[in-house]
Amino acid sequence: MAKKIVPQLDPETKAAMALRDEQDSKRPAFRRQEWHRYVRLGTKWRKPQGMHSKLRRKYRWREKRPIVGYRSVKMARGLHPSGFEDILVHRPADLEGLDPKVQAARIGHSVGVRKRIAIIDKADKLGIRVLNRGEE
Repeated sequence: MAKKIVPQLDPETKAAMALRDEQDSKRPAFRRQEWHRYVRLGTKWRKPQGMHSKLRRKYRWREKRPIVGYRSVKMARGLHPSGFEDILVHRPADLEGLDPKVQAARIGHSVGVRKRIAIIDKADKLGIRVLNRGEE
């Protein structure tokens, strides 16, 4: 395995990521309405749409809803937890325009084994980090 590549972040971005982590720890889990009642629903958030829905009508004792106030810091928004900007890659040629200092590749889920190996080999040559190598 190649040496793990770390991003070169400026101090402002590092501070923004630290603040994002702090905000994430305080943010409640947004769960679907009636998630505790029916296992088949799961906990993934879905917008409440019923006419009489207490959650849609924002009754205080109900679950928390995702609203604008819970949004994270703009500088850190969309960054991978490692600090890299996540770029989706489906073939080795997609690695050409990437900046290895701030961008990392994520191999698409539909890519087969042969092409995945080719992408990882080319990324190692170019010094680009692959976020889902599959060997860690």
